[in-house]
Amino acid sequence: MRTVGTVARGIRAPIIKPGDDIINIVVESVLASAREDGFELKDRDVIGITESLVARAQGNYATLQDIALDVKRKYEGDIAVLFPLLSRNRFLMILKAIAMSERKIHLVLNYPSDEVGNQLVCEDKMDELGIDPCTDILDEKKYRKLFGEEVLHPFTGIDYVKVYKEVAVNNNIEIYLANNPKVALNFSSEILVANIHERRRTKKILQKAGAKTVYGLDKILNEPVNGSGFNPEYGLLGSNKATENKVKLFPRNCFEITRSIQDAIRSRTGKNVEVLVYGDGAFKDPVGKIWELADPVVSPGYTDGLKGVPSELKLKFIVDSEMEGNNGKGEWEIDEIVREKIKEKEGNLVGKNESLGTTPRQLTDLLGSLCDLISGSGDKGTPIVLIQGYFDNYATD
Repeated sequence: MRTVGTVARGIRAPIIKPGDDIINIVVESVLASAREDGFELKDRDVIGITESLVARAQGNYATLQDIALDVKRKYEGDIAVLFPLLSRNRFLMILKAIAMSERKIHLVLNYPSDEVGNQLVCEDKMDELGIDPCTDILDEKKYRKLFGEEVLHPFTGIDYVKVYKEVAVNNNIEIYLANNPKVALNFSSEILVANIHERRRTKKILQKAGAKTVYGLDKILNEPVNGSGFNPEYGLLGSNKATENKVKLFPRNCFEITRSIQDAIRSRTGKNVEVLVYGDGAFKDPVGKIWELADPVVSPGYTDGLKGVPSELKLKFIVDSEMEGNNGKGEWEIDEIVREKIKEKEGNLVGKNESLGTTPRQLTDLLGSLCDLISGSGDKGTPIVLIQGYFDNYATD
């Protein structure tokens, strides 16, 4: 009987530069790893490539001036910027660029936490003060009076209100804390929706409430500005800091890239692998309460075999049920019964008792999260991940 199920390997790659052939580099890196470590590729192995690798090879960058110009041509007057992340890596650069547009900015922050769980104010303190986050609007003066002149994020040690205020140009940023999107209309009828996962709902609420102009970050740099990088689907969503004056955008054409890598592997090895480009994993830190998904999606591109959700039986439920009424069955007999149930399972087990306790998340979210954990976000130097045996089960020989 097989003794190993799923195996995930972080695979090192050379430093990628704009203009590099990302398809050839990924294929050569995986095949070199197989030769070096003595393993073989198999059908339905999964190759994951971090989005930053693809974006860098594409040269998908934009300067703050590019962003400022796009903002300036889409807004006529004051801008209410609504519900961004608390992040120096993700949003601070964007805010700098918006400030450079010379528009007056009314920045509205979610509280007690941003959309992905970064704490702005202490919930216990908020409760003690009798603040209702559903209805209460706090300006900077009231915020400081209630919570102090220095309010630090528990993990990063950053006072985000202070940091965001400091990037103003000629004092053109005012900051408020609120959670009702309609609050933005108190300041301007021109709105920039900066949240990620709730952006569509936020836009609909504002449009219904009579906002004159409503764009999301997905509509800023959704086309090139003076030859800049761009992303037609996500715009600035998924971007992060590259240099002091430049951001790296989410990669483009990822579905085509994954299919090309799949074709190249098939041509070289005869194996039909699956491929995905992955960004942030979709998981929540149990201590900091931060949901890590700051990208618009876990995977911006993948091959057809990664569509859908797993169809899995809850193994321990089946085993416990068989053992409870085993009627003298031995271990070997129960083992065979379990294997047969797995082989005979239906394609869609949603709502069936046999799948009780399983979580039918999208395959790309599960695999992308695994890739993100393997490659990490620091200096591991393994931006490619090979996952083997993911689609096997207890009945696979």
